[in-house]
Amino acid sequence: MNRTKLIFILLAAAVIQVACSPKPAETEKTCGNLNAEDFQTTINGKETNLYFLQNGEISAAITNYGGRIVSLCVPGNDGELADVVLGFSSIDGYLNATEVFHGALIGRVGNRIAKGEFTLNDETYTLPINNDPNHLHGGPEGFHNVVWDVESVTENSIVLTYLSKDGEMGYPGNLTVEVTYTLTPNNEVKMDYKATTDKATPVNLTNHAFFNLAGEANGTINNHLLTINADYYTPVDSTLIPLGENESVAGTPFDFRTAKSIGQDLPMQAENVQLQNGLGYDHNFALNKTAVGEMTLAATVVEPESGRKMEVLTEEPALQFYGGNFMDGSDTGKYGKTFDFRESFALETQHFPDSPNQEAFPSIILNPGEVYETSSIYRFSTVQ
Repeated sequence: MNRTKLIFILLAAAVIQVACSPKPAETEKTCGNLNAEDFQTTINGKETNLYFLQNGEISAAITNYGGRIVSLCVPGNDGELADVVLGFSSIDGYLNATEVFHGALIGRVGNRIAKGEFTLNDETYTLPINNDPNHLHGGPEGFHNVVWDVESVTENSIVLTYLSKDGEMGYPGNLTVEVTYTLTPNNEVKMDYKATTDKATPVNLTNHAFFNLAGEANGTINNHLLTINADYYTPVDSTLIPLGENESVAGTPFDFRTAKSIGQDLPMQAENVQLQNGLGYDHNFALNKTAVGEMTLAATVVEPESGRKMEVLTEEPALQFYGGNFMDGSDTGKYGKTFDFRESFALETQHFPDSPNQEAFPSIILNPGEVYETSSIYRFSTVQ
C-alpha cells in the first residue's frame, strides 16, 4: 500500500470517528448565549457537558447533568426569539440552586409518595423524605441529580441513558432508562421515555421544565391563557398527597376546559381549601382520554403579548400544573434576573401522584420482561 493511500484511509477513519462521536455545543450558538465550557466538569466521577439541538424555528440546550433542558428558544409573532425555559448559565448554577428540579428529568417516580413508603409484593420499601413529610420526585439523589450517559447526538436529537441500581433511593431493581429529546420540524420538543427492570418497581418519568412564554424571568405568568383538557382534578391534603378520588372541575377554580388566565381565579385562594393547600395551583389533572396510552392534547398556553403558543401532548393519563408558587427570588438565572413568585409554570406529564399507595389510580409498577414506554411533546407556534 502506498503512502498516499494509507494517509487517505487514516484521514477517512478519523472523519468517521469524529462524525459518530457526541459533540458538545459550540460557544454562544443559541439565544441563551451559553458556553459549553461552563458545563464541563466531573460529578461523582462522570463528565458533564452541554449540547445544542436545532430544528425548524426552535433551538435548545441540554446538559447531561440531570438531563436538563437549560435553554429553549422559540419565536413570537414578530419573529423575535425568547428563551422560554428557566435555567442557569453554568453547572454551578444548578448545583447551588434553591429550586433543584430546573429543567430536569424526573425519576424513578415523579411527584409525591406519602411518607416515603409503599408496599409491593408484600414487601415495604422506605424512601428518603425530601419534601417533609413525603418523598418527592425520586428523592434527593433522584434522576435530576445524576449524570446521564450521552449515547448519541445529532443536530436535532440527543439520547441519554442511566442505570439506576437496585436500592438506589430505596427503590427495588436495577432500572435501565433511556430518554430521547428530539426537536421536530414542527417546532416540537419530543421526549421519548423507555425503561426496563430486573425486579418489580414503580416508574413514573417526566420532565420538570419551568416555562415563561414571555421569556425567562420576564414578568408574571398569571396573564398567560391556559386550557387543560381535563374534566377532573385530584384534590390533595395539606402536604399535597391525594385524598383518594378525583373530583369534577366544574364550578371550581380548577376548571380550565376553556381558556382563562392563570391568575383569574387565584383570588379565590382565601376561601378555597385546595388552592390553600397548594399555595395556588400545584395539582394533578386527570386528562380526558378515549383509550389508554393514546397521544392527546393535554394543555395549551398562550402568552397574549408575544402570541407565543405552547401545546402539551402526551400518552400519559395525567398532568401536574404548577404555578410557580414556591419561587421566591432566591435563584438568579442565565440572564441575571431572579426567579420570582408566579413568574413561571410547569406542566408535567405523568401518572397520578402517590400511585403505589392509591388503589383507585392506574398502576405505575413495571415488572421484569415489560418495557416502560411513553412519549410527550411540547409544541410551539404563534397566534395573532
